[in-house]
Amino acid sequence: MFTILPLKNGLDNVLGFYCQGVHAGFKPNAKEDVAFIRSDEPCDVSAVFTTNVFQAAPIKHFLRYPKGFQTNFILMNAKNANAMTGTKGIEDIDTLFEKLKNVYPPLHNPVMSSTGVIGYRLNVEKLSSAFSLFDFNAKNSHSTASAIMTTDSFKKELCFKVILEDGSFFHIAAICKGAGMINPAMATMLCFILTDATIPKADMDELLLPAIESSFNAVSVDGDTSTNDTVLLLSSKHNAYSKEAFNEALKMITKELSLMLVRDGEGATKVVAFEVSGARNDQEAQKAAKALSNSLLVKTALFGEDPNWGRIASTIGASGITCNEETLVIHYDDVLIYSKEQRSLDVESEKRAAAVMKKESFRIRCELGIGDASFTAYGCDLGHEYVKINADYRT
Repeated sequence: MFTILPLKNGLDNVLGFYCQGVHAGFKPNAKEDVAFIRSDEPCDVSAVFTTNVFQAAPIKHFLRYPKGFQTNFILMNAKNANAMTGTKGIEDIDTLFEKLKNVYPPLHNPVMSSTGVIGYRLNVEKLSSAFSLFDFNAKNSHSTASAIMTTDSFKKELCFKVILEDGSFFHIAAICKGAGMINPAMATMLCFILTDATIPKADMDELLLPAIESSFNAVSVDGDTSTNDTVLLLSSKHNAYSKEAFNEALKMITKELSLMLVRDGEGATKVVAFEVSGARNDQEAQKAAKALSNSLLVKTALFGEDPNWGRIASTIGASGITCNEETLVIHYDDVLIYSKEQRSLDVESEKRAAAVMKKESFRIRCELGIGDASFTAYGCDLGHEYVKINADYRT
């Protein structure tokens, strides 16, 4: 038995870690744009990165370290992804860390994570000017979460205190960013998860990917996968540990953060769960649910609040899974909108379905009637504001 309690102030609660975001001049209005997370001692790190073939320089830099390495420092920046910058992009990171070591000598296997525009090298001098502003003993989760924001409209940070049956406890906290280029293939985001649980490295590696599969890999805003997607899990090992409790808390924190990404989808007005059940196997359930969360026709119908079940059925049929119109059943929340007995909406059903679509969040439930597998993906609508934001993103 264990209890999971939410706490305020995100990363600040986790023993053995410090963090801060500062303004180095990349964002206007003195907004934070460079940040760090550091630990008292080198700690284990588990990572999951983008599936995009063109991985950014920070990821390539990370992958140069030997398997199972420990780190005590993460450097983060916004406005520049340092992606598609070749070997020079990696060399720029090495130069930054050489400069950082002059002001923070305990630096050990530092890691960098970047977000922003693709195709430009880092302004090393400007970015390194932030180092003199760092208070390496600060605990400021809010400014750290702000520093990694790009088109995000709000900070994304969470913390849970997990109390075990014997009264011992541990914390798990995370910050993340993301609002656009979100696709269920390591959704486009940066996420940093810290814990003071005394968790073995093997458990970190074992539990992280499944948690991501049902959270960050199950959400979509626009179907695009970035070059920089990163999830890092670090442990300072200062407190108690239970594998069962940690697994549950990790799934909770990644799920809640992933839904924040969808809720903050660029121009989004609704969050929709696409629940596919009765699929032939797990792979086909995922394929259908993710196809629905990615479909532009479905997303625009959500924006227009049009209960057009034809777009749902067509997307499922086009996904390449095993399905049959005779066994397919579709509900919007609890409103039946398609079955073999009801292939067209009557006036009352149309009215009830339209009312569901006006809500800020709802479910589209698709029973395939083929097997026993199920999967839920999450998405949002797509409207005029998304086009406006991304048409002039670089400017």
